[in-house]
Amino acid sequence: MTVRRILTVDSDMTTLKQVSAPAAAVDDGLRRLMDDMLETMYAAPGIGLAAIQIGEPVRVIVMDLAKKGEPPAPRFFVNPEIVSASEETGPWEEGCLSVPDIYEDVERPIQVRLRYLDYNGAVVEEDADELYAVCIQHEMDHLNGVLFIDHLSRLKRERAVAKVKKAARADA
Repeated sequence: MTVRRILTVDSDMTTLKQVSAPAAAVDDGLRRLMDDMLETMYAAPGIGLAAIQIGEPVRVIVMDLAKKGEPPAPRFFVNPEIVSASEETGPWEEGCLSVPDIYEDVERPIQVRLRYLDYNGAVVEEDADELYAVCIQHEMDHLNGVLFIDHLSRLKRERAVAKVKKAARADA
């Protein structure tokens, strides 16, 4: 497994805004990509990562919502789709590895039903709520070229990008 560079809004906005293509098949090559993504996500550290965030425009997500002190519980989502979403929405504070150190409330459906292929290519359909629902919607937005800051007001979005750019210049 290889830790890859995570693209950020200060220098890679064009790539991050790409719409990802469906994966043709769950094969050894795609599993290597998922393994690299998981290693990258853990190293960051984060709880979810979409392939486009490491420059791979394919509809793949990895996630691990295990709490601190719990054993790792990695999840893999190939070609995920939301089958249905609750009408009820709620705010949840979100952050993103591609928008480092920015956290804002985003309003999303509190429950979704999703369908995807797992690490071995089996079809899975299940319900997600709370953090799982928020995280899968956030990561699926990435697959469609949408960042969580795109759900914010124009002013908050511009401030977030400016803050990330300023931090990147200070680190350079």
